[in-house]
Amino acid sequence: MPSVFQVESTTDSREEASEIANGLVEKRLAACVQVVGPIRSTFRWEGRVQDAEEFLLLCKVPEERLEEATALIEELHSYDVPEVLAFEVTGGSRSYLDWVRAETRTT
Repeated sequence: MPSVFQVESTTDSREEASEIANGLVEKRLAACVQVVGPIRSTFRWEGRVQDAEEFLLLCKVPEERLEEATALIEELHSYDVPEVLAFEVTGGSRSYLDWVRAETRTT
């Protein structure tokens, strides 16, 4: 059975997070995207430690749509280097994982 991944990304606005979430779900690249925040992020950028308010996206993506989902996040994102991390789901509710696969089928 194909794997499911949780893909994480952050944005600097609720509006951009919603735009990315809607795009992923509308194109069936993700079955569900949760937007969490605001959160605080501390990171090094352009040689300085920075602190920013961000919104976290948690996207449920099947393995076969992972590359397309990553590309869409990068396309819609305003950051020069957007965070896109994918973690394989190694356990969970079988019915939920089946639902993720069903909602992201293209045929």
